[in-house]
Amino acid sequence: MPRATNAAASRKRRNKVLKYAKGSKTARGSQYRTASISVMKALSYSHRDRLVRKRDFRRLWITRINAAARLNGLSYSRLIAGLEKAGVELNRKVLADLAITEPETFALLAEKAKAALA
Repeated sequence: MPRATNAAASRKRRNKVLKYAKGSKTARGSQYRTASISVMKALSYSHRDRLVRKRDFRRLWITRINAAARLNGLSYSRLIAGLEKAGVELNRKVLADLAITEPETFALLAEKAKAALA
């Protein structure tokens, strides 16, 4: 019986890894063994950092909302509590955008929050 190597599939698999490692320098971009390690590490970093990006943006939005809230005489936590009591259902991304692009509208929301807290 002839020896079967499955060469076509193996080559395809190796080329896929080398394609992922294309921008890398030295052996990382040309040698399969080094490239596969590099690609695995890069994929795990990209997965982790997609989650970290969400975390970082939420922190940024909260910082912006807090700064705008303090200009209107409230702390961040009091503003969020007041908005929840008032029934305003805006997420932090929208609130942060309002705080920067439309300070008058944000001031109205802050007044609503103050009224709901009182």
